[in-house]
Amino acid sequence: MTGWRRSFPRFCHRATVIRSATAGAAAMAALLTGCGTLPGADGNAAGAGEAPITVMTWAPAGTKGTNMAGMPAMAEAYARWVNSKGGIAGHRLNVLTCNERNESVAAARCAQKAVAAHAVAVVGSYSRQGRSFMAPLEAAGIPYIGGYGVTSEEFDSPLSYPVNGGQAALLAGNGRQLAAECKRVSLVRPDTIQGDQMPPILNAGLATEGRSPAHDIRAPENATDYTDAAQTALDEVGADPAFYGTAEFGARAKGACVTATLGEHTDTFFDSFRRLQEDNPKVQMASVLGSVNQTLVDRTGGKSSPLEGALVTGWYPDARDRRWQPMRDVITEHAFNDNRIDPADAGVQTTWIAYTVLRAMVEQVTEEGKDVTAHSLQQALDRGDRAVDTGGLTPKLRWRYDDMLAVQSFPRIVNAMVTYQIVRDGRLVTTHSGFSNLARTLEKPRRDA
Repeated sequence: MTGWRRSFPRFCHRATVIRSATAGAAAMAALLTGCGTLPGADGNAAGAGEAPITVMTWAPAGTKGTNMAGMPAMAEAYARWVNSKGGIAGHRLNVLTCNERNESVAAARCAQKAVAAHAVAVVGSYSRQGRSFMAPLEAAGIPYIGGYGVTSEEFDSPLSYPVNGGQAALLAGNGRQLAAECKRVSLVRPDTIQGDQMPPILNAGLATEGRSPAHDIRAPENATDYTDAAQTALDEVGADPAFYGTAEFGARAKGACVTATLGEHTDTFFDSFRRLQEDNPKVQMASVLGSVNQTLVDRTGGKSSPLEGALVTGWYPDARDRRWQPMRDVITEHAFNDNRIDPADAGVQTTWIAYTVLRAMVEQVTEEGKDVTAHSLQQALDRGDRAVDTGGLTPKLRWRYDDMLAVQSFPRIVNAMVTYQIVRDGRLVTTHSGFSNLARTLEKPRRDA
């Protein structure tokens, strides 16, 4: 595959030595203030013949913004499960967790604690603070495996190994999903730096069917009411009650669509939108997974939810797909009724897939007779001798130069697949089987730049 690649400085990779179980436990107690540690299931001598390995998973929890507490909780459940089976290739898995609080300083501290703890990788994590956490990881040579995909650094740094196409794939896919039936689209998105990247990517998807660019509606990221944004979105797509009538009497503005991508606050937007809907004609609603999930549909009324009929773009198969059963079994058996873990949550799903990648790489390094270090994992990931099979939840993954797409600002994308879903009878279901490949759609903005 042709494409461009940024020139990166050579890092002096520190071989992260794996400590003995006893020394590692003592070090963690001294170092990890504000972080959790999970040594594995009690009563199991997992990895008795091999040195244990330490990784970290971080995500925000208890904040006013987007919270992803299910991701470190899933990591802990994974460690309990794999250690109950003897570890990974005989290595006991120690999972450290950290609350990055949606703050740059906290994210940097989490990264520094991963370095101090001699973590061999940061796995299945969420943070918008890419500039803060990536530099410490790069300096220490620690790979970042399977980040959620919300920062440019995750698709830019040579130490990052994404498992999905990030927000770019979701937005381009959502644009292409809407293009089939929408003549006029409003995009409601955060008034942030990350939000500024959204309109051109959505528009690339709309352009696949020759549709006009979406109307860009900026909204506060942490608002408690989105009535003004919702009304502006309706006005911009021409949902005029004087022309069409109102939804109360069954009126619909054909070809008018509103898509909202506000993270955890998307439900607040839809609540504001619902209150306006009766006095305006109905329009097609849309969003992306992460902003909308099954839990939100259930919480907002199920079949009576304002999201009924909404089009949703995701990275993975829908939550009821049989390919998720191994993850569900682990949650049932090892999460101990932890209500932080929602198997339908895209963050939890991403963490599961990221740990699947980690397991494959540790097994490969061990088979080669090497110590499992940050550097040996990075080398295995870069060589890509074997593609990682995620059980059909993604295409087989590897991160060689030839696997990376020619996407402007996102050169580390190797998986541009998305799934198209719809809320039908109160359930998120796929609209057709299989994945849709967004590679050409994502590459097109670069060629037109």
